[in-house]
Amino acid sequence: MAKTMKRISVISLLLTICFFVLYKVTDYRFLVPFAITFGTIAYHFIIRLMVGTVVDMVMHNRANYHKKWYQVVEFEMKLYQKMKVKKWKNKMPTFDEDTFDITKHSWDEIVQATCQSELVHEINVIFSFLAIVASVWFDSFWVFFITSMLGAMYDLMFVIMQRFNRTRILKMKRKK
Repeated sequence: MAKTMKRISVISLLLTICFFVLYKVTDYRFLVPFAITFGTIAYHFIIRLMVGTVVDMVMHNRANYHKKWYQVVEFEMKLYQKMKVKKWKNKMPTFDEDTFDITKHSWDEIVQATCQSELVHEINVIFSFLAIVASVWFDSFWVFFITSMLGAMYDLMFVIMQRFNRTRILKMKRKK
């Protein structure tokens, strides 16, 4: 997944530049929405890669999962059950599968990694909405709003998945 995200980032950034240069050279207004769309895609992918990298440099998959922020409360689990998280969580991509590999890491390390991953996705939700600021310069509020909403909802699915998994992993950790 990491390679795919990096490729999408580079390709969408290059397409942004191409459409912008073509617009400047030809003055064809219809090229602007393409530049904006690919620029927005590039932003959302690049910012996610950057946030993940910075958080990993700071935390190194070492989080105190006893902190209140990471605690999953009972009503959450009931909500996750109603959302049928158990059915769709395995269909979600993993940025680095080795991080959650039980043959390479202890349950304790994996629980900490779920906390870091949750935090990364929560920060990404915030950065998703920062893209809306660009609508001031490009007069395309709805493009930025829709992509920001989609990006935030996508990251929220990962937050839910990490919190759901952490509860189950802690149960397994206690059994061992």
